[in-house]
Amino acid sequence: MTYTSVFVLWAVIGYFLGSIPFGLVLTRLAGYGDIRKIGSGNIGATNVLRTGNKTLALLTVILDAFKAGFAAYLAYHLAPDAEYYFLNNGTQVNILASLIAGVCGILGHMFPIWLKFKGGKGISSALGLLLVTYWQVGLVALGIWVFMAFVFRYSSLSALTAALLVPFVTFLLAPPIYVYFYSFVVLLVIFKHRSNIKRLIKGEESKISFKKKA
Repeated sequence: MTYTSVFVLWAVIGYFLGSIPFGLVLTRLAGYGDIRKIGSGNIGATNVLRTGNKTLALLTVILDAFKAGFAAYLAYHLAPDAEYYFLNNGTQVNILASLIAGVCGILGHMFPIWLKFKGGKGISSALGLLLVTYWQVGLVALGIWVFMAFVFRYSSLSALTAALLVPFVTFLLAPPIYVYFYSFVVLLVIFKHRSNIKRLIKGEESKISFKKKA
């Protein structure tokens, strides 16, 4: 098998792992019906939290992060450990396969084939990728999100702030190959949050609420 075939294989595996709609499955199993008919209609953890079930929302975060992270983990440990050059930067086949699998896991979450390519916004999955492929960057991003969420109570603003700072943090801490892939993820996150950005500008964005739904 050529290295190109290895990368394609892990891209496919990552996509289909990422396309599992845990938010939708969990809310249906818990008796809340179709999460796409609640709140923003998103299948991610923030919208799951709007059911009032914090445990379910936390489980959605963990499983959505697990999808991309697990794909990256598998690729890193199963792909060949050989030198490889990507965009004139030296790296290893398993590192590149890991990043490809993780990014495609995020794409699967955002654009799942099972839901007519209408999925989540990728924040939990992106965090999973960061924590598995370069945990230092992942912890910084998580810290930024928590700080922004605690101070401003806007999930989207917290996510966008963390995402926009990730390339700069990565540039300081990690090799160039991580900057390339993480920057692509940031563009995806901004694209999926375009409606949130409009609501933030208009002052119409909903704040994070931890109150139990009546």
